Parts: sequence; C-alpha cells; structure tokens
Amino acid sequence: MLPLVFTVAVLIAGFVFYTGWDLLDARGLKKQQKIDSATLFDLVKLSFGVVAGAGGLVALVVAYRRQRVDEDAALRDTTRLHNERFTTAVSQLGDTSPTVRLGGVHALAGLADDAPTRELRQTCIDVLCAFLRLPYTAESDLPPSDSAARHDYLALREARHTVIRLIRDHLRLPQEDPQSWQGHDFDFTSTVFDGGDLSEAKFSGGVVTFADATFSGAGVKFGLTEFSGGTIDFGGATFSGATVNFSLATFSGATVNFSLATFSGATVNFSLATFSGGTVDMRAVTLSGGIIDLTGAQFTGTAVDFSHGMFSGGRIGFHHAAFSGGMVDFRYVEFSGGTLTYLGASGSAPRGLLRSLGTPVPAGVTLAEGW
Repeated sequence: MLPLVFTVAVLIAGFVFYTGWDLLDARGLKKQQKIDSATLFDLVKLSFGVVAGAGGLVALVVAYRRQRVDEDAALRDTTRLHNERFTTAVSQLGDTSPTVRLGGVHALAGLADDAPTRELRQTCIDVLCAFLRLPYTAESDLPPSDSAARHDYLALREARHTVIRLIRDHLRLPQEDPQSWQGHDFDFTSTVFDGGDLSEAKFSGGVVTFADATFSGAGVKFGLTEFSGGTIDFGGATFSGATVNFSLATFSGATVNFSLATFSGATVNFSLATFSGGTVDMRAVTLSGGIIDLTGAQFTGTAVDFSHGMFSGGRIGFHHAAFSGGMVDFRYVEFSGGTLTYLGASGSAPRGLLRSLGTPVPAGVTLAEGW
C-alpha cells in the first residue's frame, strides 16, 4: 500500500508541476552560480515540506488500515451476534408450541432485515422457504373427528401463511429500501399451498421456483404482482381444486415456466395480465377439468408455448386478448375434450393458432368463433 501511495503522490505532483510550468510558458531555468540566503531558506523549507508530506502519507495509510481493521472487527462482532440470534430464531421455528413457532417466524424475518451482508439475509430467506417446504398434511387428509389434529393443523397453517405474508410485505418495498427482499432467491419447490397472498409483490431478478408445488384449497393470490427478469418456475406444479389468481400481473422480460404442470379442477386466472418479452412455457401441461383464463391479457413480443399438451376437459380462454408480435403455439397437442375459446381477440395470433393445431379437431373439443 505504501509504495502505491507514494507512486500516486509523485505522479500527481509531477502533473501539477508540469501544468504550472506550461501555464507560465516557461522556456527554461535561469542558471546561477551562487544562491542567496532566501533561496537557501526556501530549499530548506521545501525539504522539510517533502518530509512532512511523506509522513502525512504514511499516517494516512496507517489510519486507513486501522479503519479497515476496525470495520472488519465490527463486522465479525455483528456477524457473531447475528449467528447467535439466528440459532435462537431457528430453534423457535422448530418448537412444538404454536406461539413460540410464530415468534420464531417473526424473529427470523426481523433478523433478515438486520443482516449485515446480503448472503446472511439470503440464508434467513432460505430457512423461511425451507419451513414452507416441510411435510404438510392438507386439511382434507386429517383424521375425521380428531380435534387435536385439527388444532395442530390450524396452528401450523397460521405460521405458514405468516411466512407468505412477510415475504409479500418485504417484496412490496421499493428496491432501494434497506429492508426490501427484491432480487433474492425464493425456493418453494414441492411446497403445499392451501392459501396465501402474494399480490402486489415485486419479483425482480433472482430465481423464484414453485417447481412441483401443489396448489389446493384456497389457492394463492398473485394479483398485480410484478415479475421482471429472472426465471419464475412453476414446472411440474399441481393445481387441484384451487383458484390461483394472476389477474393484472405483469411479466416483463421474464421466463415463466409451467411445463409439465397439471390443472385438475382448478382455475388459473391470468385475466388482464401483461406479458412483454420473455417466454411463457406451458409445454406438456395436462388440463383436465380446470380453467386457464387469459381474458383480456396483453401479449407483446412474447412466445406462449402450449405444445405437446394433453387436454381432456376444462377450458382455455383467450377472450379479448391482444397480441403484438410473439407466437402462441399449440402444435402436437392431444385434444380429447374441453373448450378452446378465442372470442374478440385482436392481433395476428388467431390465424397462426389455427394453423398450429396441426391435426383435426376432435368431436369433444369446442373452438369458438375466431379460430
């Protein structure tokens, strides 16, 4: 560090001297065999000034190093305190008492807000998501007439829904807010969702995965949620008897993956959603008795791929959808029933969709006017 500082100082001094020389339009130095006492005194002052400047540079570097050491020590102390609080919060999260467990959820969320580094905040978020991924018995699978089991279920559901609510609240904060969780990763793989509200959240960047998750019961609200950039993965998810609401959601430059998802008696509502850029991958989905509602959706430069799907019953609706660029692909879909509607849509998609069906429409499938 010291040689580097001296080198920089010499370069700066040389630059200043050369600039002053040039501004004075000097042609050379006047030679003289003898110097007077004033000139000698000036040389002595210059020598002491150089020594003092060198000492000042050394003091500056030493002070900088001391500050770095103090900052590192403070970070270590903060990290140690964070780890102690983390251990306590995690132990509360695993407690059998519903109130202690709920306190652990709030403690871990508060600990994420106070985390000294981004990595430690991500660790807290990972633990909250892992809590949602733990084995969970749905209400329909509870033993009949077992009040104790039902009380345990309701207490656990309250804690789980609190986790979802806290994630939503932090994702609603502006990205510049120090307590915002935008840009972090959220792993909900194989999670059972029997309710929850993620509406108006902003997933910007990061990896968000709901792969192999199960949506049943009350479903999940994603209304007015913003997905920008990154990857949102619902691959292999099961939508069974639930309403999952993406109405008025915005997908901007994101890859949204629903491939291999199963829709059985569920309603997935994308009405008035906006898709700009990116890809909506619904390849090889299975639709039986469910509804995929894209009423009034806006597609701008977005590829929507339903190829290789299996549709037996249910309905896919594009009522009043608007297309500008992009493509909607239904190639190699196996139809054995259901309704495919495309009423009042605008743009160039209907004719392309009709061509992309590729095979004669079976008797059990209804194509509305416009196809």
